[in-house]
Amino acid sequence: MRRSVPPPGAESIRVVIIGAGPAGLTAAYQLCKAHVRPLVLEADPKYVGGISRTVVYRGYRFDIGGHRFFSKSKEIEDLWTEILPDDLLVRPRTSRIYYDGKFYAYPLRALEALHNLGPVEAARCVVSYAKARLRPTPNPTNFEDWVVNHFGERLYSIFFKTYTEKVWGMDCREISADWAAQRIKGLSLTSAVLNGLRPKPKNRGEVIKTLIEEFRYPRLGPGMMWEVCTEKVRQMGGRVELGRTVTGVERKDGIWRVHHRGEDGTTRTEEADHVISTASMREIIEHLEPRPDPETLAAAHALKHRDFLVVALIVKDRRLFDDNWIYIQEARVKVGRVQNFKSWSPEMVPDPATNCYGLEYFCFEGDGLWTSSDEQLLELGKRELCDELGLARREDVLDGCVVRVKKAYPVYDDAYAQNVAKIRDAVAARYPNLYFAGRNGMHKYNNQDHAMMTALLTVENIVAGSTRYDVWDVNQDAEYHEAGGRGQERKLLERLVPARVTRP
Repeated sequence: MRRSVPPPGAESIRVVIIGAGPAGLTAAYQLCKAHVRPLVLEADPKYVGGISRTVVYRGYRFDIGGHRFFSKSKEIEDLWTEILPDDLLVRPRTSRIYYDGKFYAYPLRALEALHNLGPVEAARCVVSYAKARLRPTPNPTNFEDWVVNHFGERLYSIFFKTYTEKVWGMDCREISADWAAQRIKGLSLTSAVLNGLRPKPKNRGEVIKTLIEEFRYPRLGPGMMWEVCTEKVRQMGGRVELGRTVTGVERKDGIWRVHHRGEDGTTRTEEADHVISTASMREIIEHLEPRPDPETLAAAHALKHRDFLVVALIVKDRRLFDDNWIYIQEARVKVGRVQNFKSWSPEMVPDPATNCYGLEYFCFEGDGLWTSSDEQLLELGKRELCDELGLARREDVLDGCVVRVKKAYPVYDDAYAQNVAKIRDAVAARYPNLYFAGRNGMHKYNNQDHAMMTALLTVENIVAGSTRYDVWDVNQDAEYHEAGGRGQERKLLERLVPARVTRP
């Protein structure tokens, strides 16, 4: 694994990192190894890890969204091993789709799916698929057309439409085809069938991303990775302060001053030569001094996020299903996905006679779901899990809690690219040594490995004192090219979020 070579006087470089998620803590860890002692400011008073934290409720641990530790980047895999050498489990990927009272393997196994659908519906699916292959929509621009081209209209409507619209809150015909091309990369009905017949590839890089069959996972949940990372940062001389909300990021006389407030209302200011922001791009721009121009502020204000909440239910474990998670393709319920935390790691559940299921609801902050009381949401979860879906028994539900997650998914609307470009240009011109990294920092929907790689390369640039890497060119597999190299000759695909289709 690459190790930064500290320049003379590295100990005197002052860096403030905003946010203690995967990107922020990776940057702090790597800076400490280069003999730079950063300060990490995290608004959450209890947890590190951002959306990759592990929430603890009465001894039960649960993941926020489900986080598989798998990367095509050996550097990231090695970093995970370095931080948690003895606590990473190898877990089988077991995920299914629930539709019309039946389970279907995910990724789809064509023969099983057709069998479960029954002879009449199976025939319709086959005819629909044949029709799509014979007369595909040329140059599909939206999600619906792209998926129909690959699976046929019937399978699309059964297995893709409902869940996608739940997650993103928009019609599939308004979602860019690029989203489907990235999320279902390399997979079609034909490849799904052939995948079941081929021997497993020895090289992980050969596996279609949708078809990965195993992954690593910290035995106490993803937050364990970042809790241990935090301790290692502190042991190496870095500081990680929780419950500190950034209230201003000021550039004056060539020095950055980061103003922050604690839960008790006390305020402090930290001076720095460099600032790495992994917090919401919108919020950081709005906190900048000198104030950005009106166009840049408008661009930041236009950036949007999709939020979600988790209803965690503790139940008597009757082992009605053993999946890591189940996608719910049922329009009659609001839940989009159900996590089975014991299946992620048995140590997430303190009592082996019980289990903890996480029901995920996708929403916008302030809408009807978000503003429902915890009692209302717990009742909704029990009704949908037990009465509607039959995945547990109501009399077996022992307890539960609700966790609301703001800014979980950056949204790519029509003006997304122009807004981010405007912000990048303004920051480059007026705010030297301010860096964006990670999902919310860059307003890019990415996995942990992608976020971590942007942090590693940002540290490389700081330590080297020059822009050796363009972190915006890190693609969805956490791969990158050196700035000034062949990167301009290659079209790198970022991990896309559904963008609304631009219509003439």
